[in-house]
Amino acid sequence: MKSKPVKLKAVDTLIHARWVIPIDSKQSILEHHSIAINGGKILTILETELARAKYSSADTRELGTHAVIPGLINAHAHSAMSLMRGVADDLPLMEWLEKHIWPAEGQCINEQFVADGTQLAIAEMLKSGTTTFADMYFFPNIVAKEARSAGMRASVGLIALDFPTVWAQNADEYISKGLALHDEYKHDPLISTMFAPHAPYTVSDAPMQKIISLAAELEIPMQMHVHETAGEVTMAEEQSGQRPLARLYDMGMLCPDFMAVHMTQLTDGEIKQLKQSKSHVIHCPESNMKLASGICPTAKLLKAGINVALGTDGAASNNDLDMLGEMRSAALLAKVSTGDATALGAHTVLKMATINGAKALGIDAVTGSLKKGKAADITAIDLNHICTQPVYCAASQIVYAASREQVTDVWVNGKALLKNKQLTGFNEQHLLQTAGQWQNKVAATQEKHS
Repeated sequence: MKSKPVKLKAVDTLIHARWVIPIDSKQSILEHHSIAINGGKILTILETELARAKYSSADTRELGTHAVIPGLINAHAHSAMSLMRGVADDLPLMEWLEKHIWPAEGQCINEQFVADGTQLAIAEMLKSGTTTFADMYFFPNIVAKEARSAGMRASVGLIALDFPTVWAQNADEYISKGLALHDEYKHDPLISTMFAPHAPYTVSDAPMQKIISLAAELEIPMQMHVHETAGEVTMAEEQSGQRPLARLYDMGMLCPDFMAVHMTQLTDGEIKQLKQSKSHVIHCPESNMKLASGICPTAKLLKAGINVALGTDGAASNNDLDMLGEMRSAALLAKVSTGDATALGAHTVLKMATINGAKALGIDAVTGSLKKGKAADITAIDLNHICTQPVYCAASQIVYAASREQVTDVWVNGKALLKNKQLTGFNEQHLLQTAGQWQNKVAATQEKHS
């Protein structure tokens, strides 16, 4: 008598992978495992043999040469600045800003610039395996709209400055517009918000105190450029007799909801303050190296128990939004700057680019690792390439050898936004044409200020 065939449970998507790297405390690398996705969430992760016997899907992906990881999290970017990529290279930070970037922004920034630049950035990030980005720029309403339209997860910065720009005239207006945007997206499954006061030298005490109070009231994070260069610290000490981080500490800004970006100039006492306050640090190694801003002491920070995440900064100072490259740079920079080859290992930088970023942004219950019940934010990297063979350790190959050209598939909330290397929601030719049009406009601003 024949036994009845086992009825397979239908799921939305079934991924059969050579390796699954979930990002957990055991530094697990699961071989021949599969991920079942249903309703935008991870239903389960199990051995492929068992998955084939238990589940079926009309959308089954056979990724037999791939490593599947949590979608990468770019914890600090200025997305629209992708349209300024390469506009002024090989210059120190303040000269770069004052003579090139700010003049270009003054003449070019409008809603269309931010929309087009953000689309270009999202497309680049998706093609390099990023599923979540934190943004700090003008017209955050447009950034949120474009991210939502693309199906990308984003933490949108509610920018604040003392001086007028195309987005707002004064600190009160920045904050007011930010609050309206927060209210618009506070229940959105993909878009979250954070206060983004630009830097200690561009935001005075009164608006800073207001932001601190509102962030606590609304329970949303704060992100700020802090101690980016030695010059910034020296200037603050000369003007006030106090280092910028000390001022923020006195105001109560250092807390579990605060992200300090760059942090290339740190004393042992400041590291202790960051640890005690449970603040987060966002490390942008390539931008800091390119602008010769300094080196964030990531190994010291991690050893002290401080959460350190990774960001690309803007493409104007990087010059890409490639988190795979950022991981490699972070690992190598830590080793050479400390003289310690063990300073940042492959698993550590993978955490910095995934779960650590999620923790800093306050979304680690949703994304940042591959775990049952979490959002299916997933990146697949094909390791069957000359440059990544043979594979002794999939995690090490991703960090030290793989390139973004090996990213084949990306899912956000279970939706395929990159499939077989093709963007599902963008016309790449249109993106290229639009970038070319903006190039002429931005270049004209440089001619006037050369």
